[in-house]
Amino acid sequence: MTGPEHGILPLVRADHRLVAGMVAAGARVLDVGCGDGALLDFLARAKAVDARGIELSREGVAACVARGLAVIQGDADADLFDYPDDCFDYVILSQTLQATRRPKVVLEQMLRIGRNAIVSFPNFGHWRIRGHLLLHGRMPVTENLPDTWYDTPNIHFCTIRDFVALAGALDARIMRAEALDAAGRPVGVRMPWWFWNLMAEQGIFWLARGK
Repeated sequence: MTGPEHGILPLVRADHRLVAGMVAAGARVLDVGCGDGALLDFLARAKAVDARGIELSREGVAACVARGLAVIQGDADADLFDYPDDCFDYVILSQTLQATRRPKVVLEQMLRIGRNAIVSFPNFGHWRIRGHLLLHGRMPVTENLPDTWYDTPNIHFCTIRDFVALAGALDARIMRAEALDAAGRPVGVRMPWWFWNLMAEQGIFWLARGK
């Protein structure tokens, strides 16, 4: 990417840069669960998108508004039904899937209101998580999953292979996928899924409606 983002890339998270690389310039974008608006703000500046957002927390909405972003308070599980079909080019769910009550329904709605869906999530199949459970028998706390099981907002952990299976169940095409290590860098090996499932701490998937 070149142009408006010049000089700000070093300040942007690696997963946000990868998501931006999947979004066409000037597109209509809805960021669901947009947090403090960092990703949405980057897309607005780097790709000149028509940037809109939904965020559950008042603090997040206030932070987004302070950035000059068009963000409303809302719940991914309930409020996506209010949007008409095909009103966005891309609907993004960044590190939020595991916190939704009905992930399958949320993805269905994303692919209804948007021509494309981009989803990133922590991979619960990573070898460190498996090893921690095997050795300690307790839910792990990691950099990507920093909360204890009784304090976490996450209610539906999944692995990369789980997500691939869900995409298939939704008849969604995987246009592009990235697996990230603990530092947010792409895992060197391009597939197979079992390897990503074992070695990646995060997954990023660009989905489109099937057929």
